[in-house]
Amino acid sequence: MGQSHEIFDLSGRTAVVTGASRGLGQYFGRALARAGADLVVTARDAASCAEFREEMESLGRKVTALSLDVRDRSSIEAFADAAVEAAGRIDILVNNAGCNVRKPAVDVAWDDWNLVLDTNLRGMFFVSQAIAARSMIPNRYGRIVNVGSYTTVAGLAGLAPYCASRGGVRQMTMALADDWGRHGITVNCLSPGWFKTAQNSVLYEDEEWVEYLSDRIPLGRPGQPRDLDGAVVFLASDASEYMTGQNLLVDGGISTGAMRALPKRE
Repeated sequence: MGQSHEIFDLSGRTAVVTGASRGLGQYFGRALARAGADLVVTARDAASCAEFREEMESLGRKVTALSLDVRDRSSIEAFADAAVEAAGRIDILVNNAGCNVRKPAVDVAWDDWNLVLDTNLRGMFFVSQAIAARSMIPNRYGRIVNVGSYTTVAGLAGLAPYCASRGGVRQMTMALADDWGRHGITVNCLSPGWFKTAQNSVLYEDEEWVEYLSDRIPLGRPGQPRDLDGAVVFLASDASEYMTGQNLLVDGGISTGAMRALPKRE
């Protein structure tokens, strides 16, 4: 293996991926495992990761599945203890767990706001804190990848709590990068554009909407999970060792706004 490839090699590293029972969490886990990393995968019900765990073990990786509710402080503490006990050390943390509530702003309830912000922002912070304190700071090494979305830089109607949480993730990423850089820890935000997930799959059933969306994306299509493989491995590896506090948008260019004023394709 040449030197250019070695900096992307995750052999000997252990990565935690939260929210790995489905969707992008599993795609992130696959990409990291294929690059050589062992995994600790989490979901509120660890049993829901069983099939994915078997798939990753078939690649020759060590995989531990743990229960984690990022809205519960005691759950975070118990998960972090168990993760370090199982793996010995945690080198990579992909903060993927998240949720959304789609409502006009005037209809957003107090509990809606708390659900989204507690999951997407507060939970991400305290998971990062727990793993950093137990493993990354003592070992003076860590790669933290906070999963955002292109709403880190754009606002969308009907998504006020979600956009607020993702904007907060971007700011928190910069703060943690400044706080923990002296410990050898990089903290970056990976912000996908429009990708089909369990949360938004109903939208993709509308062919006219998908066509409209594609017309707004400079590269002409929604994202496929494989489009994120290189980005997550880059941020998790030594290839990005001098990059921290950054927001990496993988969105086909939609955040540029370049196509928004154009009519639909004929």
